[in-house]
Amino acid sequence: MNCIRRILRAGLAFLGCHLIAANLTAAQPLNVLVLYADDWRHDTLGCAGHPVVKTPNIDRLAGEGVRFTRNAVTTSICGVSRATLFTGQWMSRHGNKAFKMFQTPWTETYPGLLRAKGYFTGHIGKWHNGAFPAKEFDFGRSYNGTHWMKQADGSLIHVTQKNEKDALEFLRTRPTDKPFCLTLAFFATHAEDGHKEQFRPQPQSLALYNDVTIPVPPNATEESWRRMPPFFNATNEGRVRWGWRFDTPEKFQTMMKNYYRLATEVDATCGRVLDELRKQGLLDQTLVIFTTDNGYFHAEHGLADKWYPHEESIRVPLIVRDPRMTPDKRGTTNDAFTLNVDLAPTLLAATATPAPKTMQGRDLAPLYLSATSPDWRTEFFYEHAVIADGRIPASEALVQREWKYMFWPAQNYEQLFHLTTDPREEADLARDPQHAPRLAEMRTRFAELKAAAN
Repeated sequence: MNCIRRILRAGLAFLGCHLIAANLTAAQPLNVLVLYADDWRHDTLGCAGHPVVKTPNIDRLAGEGVRFTRNAVTTSICGVSRATLFTGQWMSRHGNKAFKMFQTPWTETYPGLLRAKGYFTGHIGKWHNGAFPAKEFDFGRSYNGTHWMKQADGSLIHVTQKNEKDALEFLRTRPTDKPFCLTLAFFATHAEDGHKEQFRPQPQSLALYNDVTIPVPPNATEESWRRMPPFFNATNEGRVRWGWRFDTPEKFQTMMKNYYRLATEVDATCGRVLDELRKQGLLDQTLVIFTTDNGYFHAEHGLADKWYPHEESIRVPLIVRDPRMTPDKRGTTNDAFTLNVDLAPTLLAATATPAPKTMQGRDLAPLYLSATSPDWRTEFFYEHAVIADGRIPASEALVQREWKYMFWPAQNYEQLFHLTTDPREEADLARDPQHAPRLAEMRTRFAELKAAAN
């Protein structure tokens, strides 16, 4: 009986939110704006309670929408995560294990589907999935890798300034008789890996955070590094980049301040783009999503960058401002396990566009449009391929609210963490006999979810 009730509730919730979508999109199709930042983890937001970084425009967006506090990526690296964004698929299915073009047909991506439906589509900024398919967009400009770019006249422009300039051009020159879909893919806050300064903000931002001491994470310690698996050594890419950025207190302060300056610059551009939508009277006709491609180690575990299944690496912001949302839902938070794989099906459903059966994510809208809470996932599978000649080892994980199982396939090495009592993932319980039953249970469920990701 309880099972039947749950099915009926889920069915009514699904029907209710899709009737809302159908009524709105039949009268006037929703536009879509995806604000997609880089290397920016879940807590790098003022509205998330961060003690230092200032993000007033994104905070305002959260106040007008819903912020998902347990959102995560299924693979924590630029190229793969972007492929997942477009395809709604795990890496195992879309086939991009690093930075090549995904194998999923373009006609099964959200830009491809919306363009075929008559949307004016745009992509601005970072692509990172092989050669940029400019012909597949009505407005396509791809660039990344450096914070300062040379323009045609020889002058320099900051990459975030160019993101803003191009986005405003898109909005001001688009055909007004078509709905639009724009993905604005920032390069910031990604480091400029080949430059000794790593994070290179604009001059006007250098006064920001000057009088602040950036808190050092409690597990940014040598002891935490030594607790990493035994195959993590000085050649591990995360440890190498830690040496670039965080190996002295002075360097940590300099790098983190510049990182947060880049974040505030992205926030300012987001604000100007949203202001342009307001000016054109389009904000309440546009589904706006703010998210990022992966999290980031800020020296936790003695590491830098991302890739691995730890919370700092896999959890990312997700804010959704949906015109269909009722006033009581605006400014709220939701701790459901949402994933980057869910975004393509979500925006397709919002535009009354059928999602391909090959998409593996779920429409998020019932989480904030339905009167009753839908049945939702309570766990998910994480995967990352080996790259950089093994300096970034392959990793996989089963993530639950209370427990996390990590598996390093090349080394056949298991880890088990009790997140409730050990949220920083410092105490590996995999070799503790007391937790052998839990390990076996997690191992079995991990295999089931891994098979389902293919």
